[in-house]
Amino acid sequence: MPILVKDISDMFAKDVFTNRGFYCGKVSDMEFDLSRYKVRSLVVEAARGSLLGKMVAGKKGVVVPYNMVQSVGDVVIIKHISEAAFPEEAPEESVEQPEAPSPPRLSRMR
Repeated sequence: MPILVKDISDMFAKDVFTNRGFYCGKVSDMEFDLSRYKVRSLVVEAARGSLLGKMVAGKKGVVVPYNMVQSVGDVVIIKHISEAAFPEEAPEESVEQPEAPSPPRLSRMR
């Protein structure tokens, strides 16, 4: 669905809902493909307590590919996102860093 240039500034701060009626948050930014003059993705600021906010555990700035956008009007409607789309983060494993080599020793000349 094309967005006209005059409409781009209107996209910011629009409410975002899924096609099943769940509130996700507000559009906070957009990513463009300037070589094709197309919107690549929307950045949605996930609202606390919203479906998207629960899925991303309070992280903000969720990138939603533009092919998930179904309609844009007074609000933005995206395809429903299941919780399976957001895999749980694996705990970070500690990785041993190799020790930096010690600088060469200078010997005194006698």
